[in-house]
Amino acid sequence: MAKLKILGIPGSLRQHSYNKGLLRAAQQLVGPDAEIETFEIKNIPPFSEDDEKNPPERVTEFKKKIREADGILFVTPEYNYSIPGVLKNAIDWASRPYGDNAWANKPAAIMGASVGPTGTARAQYHLRQVFVFLNMHDMKQPELMVGAAGQKFDAEGNLTDEETKKYLKRFLDAYVAHLKNLHHHH
Repeated sequence: MAKLKILGIPGSLRQHSYNKGLLRAAQQLVGPDAEIETFEIKNIPPFSEDDEKNPPERVTEFKKKIREADGILFVTPEYNYSIPGVLKNAIDWASRPYGDNAWANKPAAIMGASVGPTGTARAQYHLRQVFVFLNMHDMKQPELMVGAAGQKFDAEGNLTDEETKKYLKRFLDAYVAHLKNLHHHH
């Protein structure tokens, strides 16, 4: 079977963000059956319905990448108990115009890192609510919420904590199995 293509979308724009670091670690730890490509959302302008019929090139490229992927991996920080506005904006763009929702029927997984103890739990649950409307198939378990990120990543945002790497590996293995399972049924 060809390698499963997973599109990793970091919800943070910050250069040395923990979530980008978590995604880089995932790229290294994912098994031989899958590969993770990253898509940066930073050049996506604010969404307006005036432009949805004539989207910017970056959005067209984004939708193409989503459609080509076997699964989507969202890696999000938590801002004010929710997902970052820039991530929601990117999600909105790719779901429009009506009837051209690139997310439809895509399998998804969510993980996130934050300095707080709950490790992006609220942001992840908000994102799951959004999936209901987008009609995405999200993996429910295992969940991966990396709290106290300050102690688990270095200054460049690289994941250094061995325990977290173990959890991440388990999470990725479960997601790859989830994707294979869905492939099987289609």
